[in-house]
Amino acid sequence: MQSQCSRSADDRQQGAPLDVVEAWTGQNASALKRAFRDTNEGFAGRLGTSVRTVAAWSANPQLIPTTEIQRALDTLLFQAEDDVKVRFTLLVGNRPTGASEQVATVRQTPAQQRLARDPHIAAALSWLESSFIWDPRSARELVAEELAALDPRAVEAQARRLAQVTRVQAAEATRRYYRAGFGQWRPYKARLAEQVLATTILTQDAWLDLEHDLGSGRGNFQFHPSVRREINLSRRVAKEAARSLAESIEKGSQIVNAEIYSLTSLDVQRGVISGSVGVIDFVEFALTLNLLEGELMRSIASEESSASPVMPIRSELLPDVAAVLDFSGRICAGGALALTAIARPRGRGRDPDYLLLIQERSGSVLNANQRLAVIPKAFHGPMADYGEDAHFSATLEREMEEELFGRTDVDSTVSDQLHADPMHPSLLSDPMRWLMDRQDSGAWRMESTAVGINLVSGNYEFANLIVIDDEEWWVKYGGQVRANWESSGLHRYSSLDTARLESLALDPRWSNEGLFAFTQGCRRLAQIGGQRVRIPSIELEF
Repeated sequence: MQSQCSRSADDRQQGAPLDVVEAWTGQNASALKRAFRDTNEGFAGRLGTSVRTVAAWSANPQLIPTTEIQRALDTLLFQAEDDVKVRFTLLVGNRPTGASEQVATVRQTPAQQRLARDPHIAAALSWLESSFIWDPRSARELVAEELAALDPRAVEAQARRLAQVTRVQAAEATRRYYRAGFGQWRPYKARLAEQVLATTILTQDAWLDLEHDLGSGRGNFQFHPSVRREINLSRRVAKEAARSLAESIEKGSQIVNAEIYSLTSLDVQRGVISGSVGVIDFVEFALTLNLLEGELMRSIASEESSASPVMPIRSELLPDVAAVLDFSGRICAGGALALTAIARPRGRGRDPDYLLLIQERSGSVLNANQRLAVIPKAFHGPMADYGEDAHFSATLEREMEEELFGRTDVDSTVSDQLHADPMHPSLLSDPMRWLMDRQDSGAWRMESTAVGINLVSGNYEFANLIVIDDEEWWVKYGGQVRANWESSGLHRYSSLDTARLESLALDPRWSNEGLFAFTQGCRRLAQIGGQRVRIPSIELEF
C-alpha cells in the first residue's frame, strides 16, 4: 500500500502539507518516532493514535499504517524542525524521491551526508547488520544516533589528546597487559645512543635480521579462499563498532571497503618466509580488531593504564599472547612496509650516498595517522590475482607505484580496479618500468628484514628494505618521486648524515611498525651500503 505522493493544487493553496514519504512502513514510522526522540506514549499523542499501534511498528517493521495514519505521519514530518528531518533522513537511509528530496537536503553536515550516501559506509553498516542482532534498532539507526550526538569540538579535542600518547606509553601499556606468557616472544626494542627504543611489535630472534631476498616476486605465500567466516559480535563490541564508525565519519577518516588479506599461517626462517592467507573485507577488520587501538589510546590518555590497564574490548578480541599468535582463529590483517634507500651521485658538497625517505602519515588514514613511518606502507591485499598478489613483494611494488610514483589507478581508494594486469609493463610509470626491466641485475633489490605482530591491533608487519644501487635511476627519475594523499609530508635524509639519522631514530613521533622497519632497515643497510653509509650503531635490546 502506498500513500499519495502529491496533493492537488487546491490542497496546496489551502496550505495542506506535501507528502514526503512514498511508502510508510512500520520501520519508517518507528524511525520518525526516534527522529523526534520521543517515547511510544509521546509519539502516539502527536499522531492521535494508540500506544499499542506505535509499539507494533517496532515489533513488525513490515506493518503498513492505515491511510489516515500515513497522512498524519506526512503532516508531522513536513511540520517538523530541520534537525528532526535530518535525523529521519539518516535513519531511513536517505533514498529520497519526489518531494522527499526536500527533506534529504535540509542542513545535513558533510558527515551526515557521508553516512547517507557513501557506499563504503553502507558496506560497513551492512556488515554490522549481518554480525549482530540489532532489534529493535538497525545498525544504521544506531550509527546515525551516535553521529547526531557527537560534538565535533569534543571529537577534535579527543583527537588532540590521543595524538599526545607516545609510542613509549603504548609499548609500556601493552607490555603490562600481556605481562605473562611471552616465553620466546618479546616486544621489539632497539638501543641507540644509550637510549632504548621500545615498540609494541611482538617478535622473536628468528624473525629478525632476515636478509630474505624478494627479487622477481619470490615468496611462498599461498592463497586459501576459505578464510571468510561468520562472525557474531558481542553487544559490547557491536556498540563500540557503531560508536567508532560514527566518530570516523565525523573526523573524515578514509574508509574504503577493499579486500585485504588475513593471515592464517606463518613460518619464518632465515632466508625463507612462507605462510597462507585468505581475504576479508576491510570493514571487517576496521570494525573489530582495529577498535583496539582507540581503546588503548583512550586508556592511556585518561591515565587508566597506570596499573594493570582495563580494556574490555581487548579482553574479548585479543586477550593473551596465545590469541595474538592464533592466526587461523582470528582476523589477522596486516601490511608490508619498507625503508627506501636510493643511491645518489656526488653533489652539493657531499659524497655519493643513499637518500632515505620518511613520511608523516596523514590525519585521514585510519591507523598510525600523524605518525612517522617508512614509505611505502600499505595493507597487504590483492589487486587482481589473489594467488600472485599474496606474495608481499607484489604489495610493495604496487605501493611504490602508488605512494612514490603517483599512479592513482592502482589506488583502491580512488577507483575500482578494472585492469586485468595492473602491473603490466605497458601500464607502469617510467620510474617503475626502469626498475622492473632490471630485476635481478644488481641495479636494485628488495629484501625482507623482519617480521612482527603489532600488539596494538594484532596486525602482522612485514618489514622490508628497498635499495636502488644504480645512481642513474635518481638522475633520471628523482624529480618524479612524490608522496600521495596518505602522507602529510615527505622528508629525505642522507645515509651519510649520522647526526640527523640519530635524531630521526629518537623522534617520539614514530609509529611502532615504522620504527621497527626503520631500525631493521638501517641495520641491514649498514652491512651492505659500503662507503655510502654512516648510519649510527643500532643494537637489539634483549
